[in-house]
Amino acid sequence: MYQPKTASLLRTLPTVPRPLLAAGITLAATLSTQAAVITFDELNPGSQGYWSGDYPAEEGTANTTFSSGSATFYNSATTGPGYTYWSGFGYSNLGDTTTPGFENQYSSYAGGGIAGSGNFVVASGSSIPGEEGPTINLSSPTDLTGLGAYFTNTTYTALSVRDGDGFSLPFGGTDGTSPDYLVLSIHGYNGATATGTVNFYLADFRGDASSDYIVDQWKWVNLSALGTVDKLTFSFDSNDQSFGFLNKPAYFAMDNLLSIPEPSTALASLAGLALLARRRRR
Repeated sequence: MYQPKTASLLRTLPTVPRPLLAAGITLAATLSTQAAVITFDELNPGSQGYWSGDYPAEEGTANTTFSSGSATFYNSATTGPGYTYWSGFGYSNLGDTTTPGFENQYSSYAGGGIAGSGNFVVASGSSIPGEEGPTINLSSPTDLTGLGAYFTNTTYTALSVRDGDGFSLPFGGTDGTSPDYLVLSIHGYNGATATGTVNFYLADFRGDASSDYIVDQWKWVNLSALGTVDKLTFSFDSNDQSFGFLNKPAYFAMDNLLSIPEPSTALASLAGLALLARRRRR
């Protein structure tokens, strides 16, 4: 993405009113954060289109990590008697939006990465409501003011919510009136100190039928409320539970971590600022 040079902005400063000058400096600083956006596109998911851990050859669990940009992502992969299981973070480039079930757990319901990009991360969390699972460590404390990430459902979760499966009914129930929801909670930490929580509803059927939704596009989530953090963790909650466990798959997909929304808007604002300065010089 083209970014205006600082010198170009500074040439307009003597003729820009103080409030607009402050806005321009803020916009310039915001644009500079684009270099820190974590896109995951340098990762290699292999010919199968996903990576979900380094499974032990024999029965057991391997705890591993992978890094992208300034962040480290934690993964746990288990080999059992005739099965494998993973939790935490993996990565993928798959976008099958029609095949239901566990075998399609690595696809984003938005049809791949954001805006046709390559990779995104997929997370498998705890089915215990509120239990924090998938974890990201940042290389240094990072102020999230004005920053966020894009989130969407996995196809596995979305089709379970829409159509039901062997574990539960579709959201809305048989008559479409059940007030169901599935919410992802994003928790911030700076050292041992909790800094806050941001909630994002992956599906929400608590209103009237016309407002019910399942997230099927990449949605930018503002993480400003978390403040300065060096760790993020994630948990799930839903009214759809049995015996203290969620009935819906506890998965989400994420892309462009530490991004700002619609950077083209910020560029347009800077262009407007420069135009106003030129007019004032006449």
